[in-house]
Amino acid sequence: MRNNEENAARLEDLMKMPPMTPQQHAEIMRKRIVGRHALEEARDRRHLGLDDELFPG
Repeated sequence: MRNNEENAARLEDLMKMPPMTPQQHAEIMRKRIVGRHALEEARDRRHLGLDDELFPG
C-alpha cells in the first residue's frame, strides 16, 4: 500500500477488535477496485487526449 496513513492504528487497538467478516472484507475490496478502475480510466483518457477540454495545457 502506498498510503500508510490511511490505515494508521495502534497495535493495541487492533488486537482488541474482532476480526472483520468476509462481507466486510469483500466490501472494502470492492471499493478499492472501483477506485483503482476510476484512476486507471482517468489516466488512460488523459493519455489519449480525451479530457483536453477538461484539463487544458
